[in-house]
Amino acid sequence: MPLRESRRSTRVRLKIRIEGRGVTEPLTCDGETVVVNLHGAFISTNVALRLGMRIEIHVILSDKRALATVVYVDPDSFRHCGVELEKPENIWGLPLPPDDWKADGSS
Repeated sequence: MPLRESRRSTRVRLKIRIEGRGVTEPLTCDGETVVVNLHGAFISTNVALRLGMRIEIHVILSDKRALATVVYVDPDSFRHCGVELEKPENIWGLPLPPDDWKADGSS
């Protein structure tokens, strides 16, 4: 499937372990990324997340954390969802990010 031109940053297939914690409600989950970019990720979790839910993502490998909002939930599999980072940044630990990731001054 080709990527749409409207993407804000290049998507990269990357499978890394993450933990999620609810910001305004009690929730803890384990998961992994499927695809990441500077602005968010498509993730798979062991607990279904809700559209609009605010979570803190902890990337185990990089030990970085960021606030995010669930912006998409797969209607066929509620444990697959898209999250948007509150602040665009490379929390994923990608050592050689695409050039457009650096345009925001984030790496």
